This record gives sequence, structure tokens and C-alpha cells, in this order.
Amino acid sequence: MARGWESKSVESQIADAAGEQRRGGMPAEERQRRARRRGLELSRARVLQELEATTSSIRRSALESALAHLDSELTKLGD
Repeated sequence: MARGWESKSVESQIADAAGEQRRGGMPAEERQRRARRRGLELSRARVLQELEATTSSIRRSALESALAHLDSELTKLGD
């Protein structure tokens, strides 16, 4: 009997998820784009923090390069 309830619950969850997408829920592509953007923004913040703390000119150069790359990727994603 417990398996019957489990199956019903899973079936209900799948139906709810499908209904949400039809009602205007966020498409998978958009969720992925937002997750990628958020990851890039977090990386950018970390690089900026390291850039402020570093005293090595070689490390500073590498971080500035990484920052330029992250900015480029963020620009490609747009809003």
C-alpha cells in the first residue's frame, strides 16, 4: 500500500512540474542561463577580492586577465 502512495506522490509532482511550465514557469534554458550568470558573478566577486588583496605583480596580471574574461562572458550572456 505504501508503494501506491509513493507512486501517486511522484506522479502528482511530475504533473505539477509540467503544469508549472505550461503556466509560464521558467524554461530550462532560462534557468541554466541564470545559473551560469550567477556563477560568473560570484567568480567575478572572488577575483575582485583577490585582486584587492594581492601584492604580487604576476598574480595581479593573472587576476586582471581572469576579470577581463569573466566580464566578456557576462557581456555575452546579456541581461
